[in-house]
Amino acid sequence: MASGIFMLLDDIAMLADDVAVASKMATQKTAAILGDDLAVNAQKATGFDQSRELSIIWAITKGSLKNKAIILPLAFILSAIAPTLITYILMLGALYLLYEGTEKIEEYLFHKHHQEKNEELLHSTTETILDIEKEKIKSAVFTDFILSIEIVVIALASVAHQPFAVQVASTVFVAILATFGVYGLVAMIVRMDNVGFWLLEKKHEKSGNFLISAMPKLIKTLGFIGTFAMILVGGGILAHNVEFFHHYFIEGVPSLINELLVGLVIGAVVLLSVKLFKR
Repeated sequence: MASGIFMLLDDIAMLADDVAVASKMATQKTAAILGDDLAVNAQKATGFDQSRELSIIWAITKGSLKNKAIILPLAFILSAIAPTLITYILMLGALYLLYEGTEKIEEYLFHKHHQEKNEELLHSTTETILDIEKEKIKSAVFTDFILSIEIVVIALASVAHQPFAVQVASTVFVAILATFGVYGLVAMIVRMDNVGFWLLEKKHEKSGNFLISAMPKLIKTLGFIGTFAMILVGGGILAHNVEFFHHYFIEGVPSLINELLVGLVIGAVVLLSVKLFKR
């Protein structure tokens, strides 16, 4: 009886160790998308009245949890009965990431749509502010849905050689980390200026002014990094799953640069195709 309990505990310990190793590997593989998720939602949660920022982040967090609750079971079922579909879903998600990334670059270079949206927010009345909030939350949750698919599929693919129980446990861990870790950091970022004002009240002017001025710069930096992270991740997924792209890799150039070039070219093609289809 006692020996059986010890064997069970030993099996549980081994499983926990396997899950820890697999979770670390899956988290590393999804780090770029997690960074983009952080950047996107930090941008979407700013610009509102300070009293509304945390409630908006919490609404997006709840939407993200619902997304994971839908995606995780479907991913495990497909992995068990049709694993090849996972690769195709991964590549479709990569095309979406490349479209989003190149669209952001185009907007920054030619349109400046984000500035217009911020002006609309600044001149809103109390009657329309809730509608704008709902629109931003809906947009953020939809973007989170696409990014969640990528996170779950990449995490699952990175531990595909592991036993099914380890796959499930490590992928669920990454999904939970992607939700509470990312949105916890978003909440910290958007409240940086509040901490800065609190420091000013306590006569710590240098530290307070630093935090107040650093917040918008940090969000812009995250947005820049997130955009290129999307292109890099999307290009890397296509480069590793489509043999055609390997023939056009530039010799002597690091694979990271080649994947970025693939992402930029394919992203531009996808963006152009979407614009032509809309017309």
